[in-house]
Amino acid sequence: MPNPLRWLLLSIGSLLARAGIVDARRVERTTDLAWPRIVTGIARMSKSAADVAMVGIALGPAAIAGVGFATPFWSIAFAVGGGVAGATISLVSQRYGARATEQLSLAVTTSALVVVAITVPLGVLYWTVPERLIGLVGNDAASIAYGAAYLRVLALGVPFAAVNLIASRTLVGADDAWTPMTVRAGGAIANVAINAVLLFVLEWGVVGAAIGTVLANVLVLAAFVTGFTVGRLPVIGEFPVTIDRSRPYTSLEDIRNVIDIGTPLVCTNVARRAAQFPMLAIVALFGPNVVAAYVVARRVRDLMDTPGWGFSLASSSLVGQELGTGDESDADTYGREVLWFGTAVYLCSAAAVLVVAEQVGRLFVDDPSILPLVTTFIVVACVSVVFRGVSGGATGPLRASGDTRWPFYGQVLGLYVFALPVAALGAVSIPLGPVGAVTPLGIGALYAALILETLVPAVVTYHRFAAGHWKVISRGYRPESTPGD
Repeated sequence: MPNPLRWLLLSIGSLLARAGIVDARRVERTTDLAWPRIVTGIARMSKSAADVAMVGIALGPAAIAGVGFATPFWSIAFAVGGGVAGATISLVSQRYGARATEQLSLAVTTSALVVVAITVPLGVLYWTVPERLIGLVGNDAASIAYGAAYLRVLALGVPFAAVNLIASRTLVGADDAWTPMTVRAGGAIANVAINAVLLFVLEWGVVGAAIGTVLANVLVLAAFVTGFTVGRLPVIGEFPVTIDRSRPYTSLEDIRNVIDIGTPLVCTNVARRAAQFPMLAIVALFGPNVVAAYVVARRVRDLMDTPGWGFSLASSSLVGQELGTGDESDADTYGREVLWFGTAVYLCSAAAVLVVAEQVGRLFVDDPSILPLVTTFIVVACVSVVFRGVSGGATGPLRASGDTRWPFYGQVLGLYVFALPVAALGAVSIPLGPVGAVTPLGIGALYAALILETLVPAVVTYHRFAAGHWKVISRGYRPESTPGD
């Protein structure tokens, strides 16, 4: 069956190869590893966007704002899970390249234990005091009520979502992006179907949307556990690695490696997600319509950011495998070529959405009074997402090598030193009068903040990648047994 996404990626890569920017063989290998992850991202981000669209259609802008207020808390689980999973892919890819099977299994089980230990208390917090948490960022009673109801149910799915990331990154690190794509995309499809029934048939509102998310994550984890223990899944097929339950689940060295590599990545992800809390609090000062437009723009940007799911992780896997064999030169070449290949794809994606920004906005809102505002926010999101392509491509090799602190520095600088202060200056320009009345300068500050939060990390992370220190740092995490030793 023809694969349009793979064909599109190969077409863009072929143009770059003809220009002498990348090697055609590396384009093909990168594409084969990246496109399934991109499909996974599209499925999951489409699910997230569909949640907002369905909630908006069923309940209106206040419910969109409520879901928007709750989403950063749910995202913290992904921030933690993704950070620990970044250590997983680093350790797994190097051990897979070195054929160190026993060390690979320990890296996976250690990662899972660490992420569960962190996320279970997080879920308990969300279940216990969701109203207080949502009240920290929202100032509208209806939006707070919607957000609290949504977050309380999501709390049940927090550990499942985090462990799913460990399982997914394990397979990508072992050169298999197809299996996690199939499993997680299937979960996203199930999520949308469940949500449609719970929202429009049973009319359970935001609670129904949250239940769908939890159930989908449980189903996905059940599939991964079965695959890693049995070695295969019906229809999907063989798993490239299995977890040997007869061996110890962890060791002090593996715990130390996961924490050492994963902590900066967790901090990077949490810094990005945590900034949404003060940012949403600032945006809330502009009124619920601006909040709704901002939330829609971020959902659209997340969807456009899905190439990063493929290219950044493909870079980590391919670079890590080369480092595992001791070939630093090839690792560097893969890192550079995947970065430029991925950035070119981001440019094409952003341009395509930019052309139809108003039509995209109509998928979320049907009120002509706020559609122009939503459209403008989407246009700004198209500009800002390109820099995500650069930072994601540069982060891949750093993550593969264990040099994970600089992406954190870039996030902190971009969000807390630039984006949030600029947005706050815009909020100061709100005049006295009706809620939601703002000056053009105030809204402009929000546009600038959306761009700065991606531009600054891109500059910092690319600088670190280009310096090349990550190749030396990787030597401290490589397995002892490599081919040719």
